[in-house]
Amino acid sequence: MTNDEPVFLAACRGKPVSHMPVWVMRQAGRYLPEYRAVRAKVGFTELTRSPELACEVTLQPIRRFALDASIIFSDIMVPIEGMGVALEYAPGPVIAEPVRTLKQVEALRPIVPERDVPFVMEAIKLTRAGLPKHVPLIGFAGSPFTLFSYLVAGKPSKEFSVPRAFAQAEPEISARLMEKLADAMIVYLKAQANAGAQALMLFESWGGLLGPNDYARIALPPVKRIIDGLKDVGVPLIYFANQCGGNLASIATLNADVIGLDWRTSLGAARKVLGPGKAVQGNLDPAHLFSSPENLKKRVDEVLADAGPGPGHIFNLGHGIWPETDPDSVARLVDYVHERTRA
Repeated sequence: MTNDEPVFLAACRGKPVSHMPVWVMRQAGRYLPEYRAVRAKVGFTELTRSPELACEVTLQPIRRFALDASIIFSDIMVPIEGMGVALEYAPGPVIAEPVRTLKQVEALRPIVPERDVPFVMEAIKLTRAGLPKHVPLIGFAGSPFTLFSYLVAGKPSKEFSVPRAFAQAEPEISARLMEKLADAMIVYLKAQANAGAQALMLFESWGGLLGPNDYARIALPPVKRIIDGLKDVGVPLIYFANQCGGNLASIATLNADVIGLDWRTSLGAARKVLGPGKAVQGNLDPAHLFSSPENLKKRVDEVLADAGPGPGHIFNLGHGIWPETDPDSVARLVDYVHERTRA
């Protein structure tokens, strides 16, 4: 570890660190009263499209907690709008005309960041200027299968039966759609890195709905396409695979630096499958932030014990923080992880 390298970036690369880095998925959000104060004045879409406001809410948790990383406030569907898809948030993304024909797929336009998402790049630049040097900024995008699920379904779903059935009934159209999404996300993520993002994260929110064979056949190839397309960006790549414990053998083949895991998957078991070349991120159950202070410490200790003493672990929740969470519990979590792991 070099003295000037943030611990989060060092841990992403599997280096020894002075303490375990910790950040929280959805750390800028509805559990913070200062975020709710901003949202009382503006809608979600306006918030994502205002660089100044997106910067402000990104910085809010950094001012309050001793977090080791920040993630730009945005939404995985933002670049999809740039591809020409009309959608609204109610509160999840709703698409009036789901994409289900080859003609619709071919009509999706390539992303041009300065035309389609300039506000994201400006928010990254503003946020980098406002962050302490020891707190890196993460940029992100949605995985092709996750974006595919929303585009084909047209609305959020627990099982996404429509896109899963569509992938079986129309494999060629599905593959072409995910190929176009992968190419767009390569451009989008590269632009975020060029704007100042110091790590890039790909959210596989719905890949866990697929069994191991379907995951390897449907979801994995476009993710590989993205990661291969980003091999020269020079920043750590994080792949968060929600409910993908059964797909770890396939995930181990990815050239990602870090694999994010939900709380249903043992970090120790995952590390054995993933191998020593990949760091892991996770994986406290968000429900444990509602524990008593003493029980929260025990749950943290269990995660640390499961991950083992080796380098390459970034402490995080196994999914996004719940809106009802007490911010004081987050402060206790961050402080205890630091206290417990400081060399």
